Amino acid sequence: MTNITTKPDSLQPAAEMAVDLFDNWFDPIETEVRARARGFIEELIRGELDAVLARPRYGRSQMAGQEERAGVAGHRHGSRTRSLTGTFGPIEIAVPRARLNTPEGKTAEWKSQALRAYQRRTLAADALIASTYLAGTNTRRVRRALAALFGGTVGKDTVSRTWRKVKGDWDAWNTRSLAEDPIVRLILDGTVVRVRLDRKATSISLLVVLGVRADGQKVLLAIKSMGGESAEAWRTVLDDLIRRGLRRPEFLIVDGAPGLDKAIASVWDGVPVQRCTVHKHRNLFAHAPERLHDEITADYNDMIYATTPEEIEVRRKAFIRKWRLKHRAVADSLEEAGDRLFTFARLPPSQWRSLRTTNAIERLHEEFKRRIKTQTVLPSADTAAMMFWALLASGQINMRKVDGWQTLSTKPIGQPIDLAA
Repeated sequence: MTNITTKPDSLQPAAEMAVDLFDNWFDPIETEVRARARGFIEELIRGELDAVLARPRYGRSQMAGQEERAGVAGHRHGSRTRSLTGTFGPIEIAVPRARLNTPEGKTAEWKSQALRAYQRRTLAADALIASTYLAGTNTRRVRRALAALFGGTVGKDTVSRTWRKVKGDWDAWNTRSLAEDPIVRLILDGTVVRVRLDRKATSISLLVVLGVRADGQKVLLAIKSMGGESAEAWRTVLDDLIRRGLRRPEFLIVDGAPGLDKAIASVWDGVPVQRCTVHKHRNLFAHAPERLHDEITADYNDMIYATTPEEIEVRRKAFIRKWRLKHRAVADSLEEAGDRLFTFARLPPSQWRSLRTTNAIERLHEEFKRRIKTQTVLPSADTAAMMFWALLASGQINMRKVDGWQTLSTKPIGQPIDLAA
């Protein structure tokens, strides 16, 4: 029998065997681009200094003898080396130095506006790092994911610092005025995530509010991290929206949580409310054994997806009569929702698909949790809310217009169906 061995040839140096994948993938295009990037950046900064001093390097000012009137005077004194990481990779650049005369008769170090003091990365590089993080890569894996591009100069601490820069935009978004935003409809729902509080993994609720503008475009209006979905928690969210100028909406779509219902009644009593038909469907399952679920689904869908208010009315009465006899808890659960389960029928059928459910938010919840599943527990409650917002603000997730947006100006009619069974 022939033995096969995987041992390296003892005559071959071990160093020659230790070659990682991609190590020998020399790319002359990338190498040349990075070299040109260094020269371009250095020329950009030198041109900036030339403009300040009104003369090129080794040249006399074109306004010689008029420096005092120009208000610009100073002298160069060498350069210093700076490390800069961009989407072109890490490079070393020579930054010119200069001293500028001040009105007080002293001198001050010239500061470039193109390359800020202590800047080590371009804004595009920071955006790439943050986008990689938002795509579902946790901080410890970003270094490996971007190692080839950034030459190992990006670690988890860099990602954390970059992420803190995003917080400035997040804080501004949370305080922006909504007075001029033509919001006509709101979709409200919450989801539970795990975060770290006092060094322990804790479940919190993210309360999310989507708005629908008059042109049908969905926009994120608010996302707050709260301890739960109580009336007080939702009231905090709604009060903040009103304080920032949100107009009284014309239509609301909710998940049916009692706390949210109470909060809405306290601020917008009388606004038509649609209870999510998907949430009610799940609720019916909770009141019946599993063997009845398929039958419940068939009867429920026949009712909810009927094409006219008259058909909905007939099938609702049939549903109530049948399930009162077969399994009364199911019928009682449907009746509990009342007319708010069918508010969508008060508007044109072209809008029914977007009115029946809170699916617009549910899809965001699913995408958000898909992106954070590698992290299991998020660092803090603020981070959870900020990440949800950043996925939309960065364009990682896009929202389209609602179905039937052409008829959004149509006002709801009176009660469309007879609830008597």
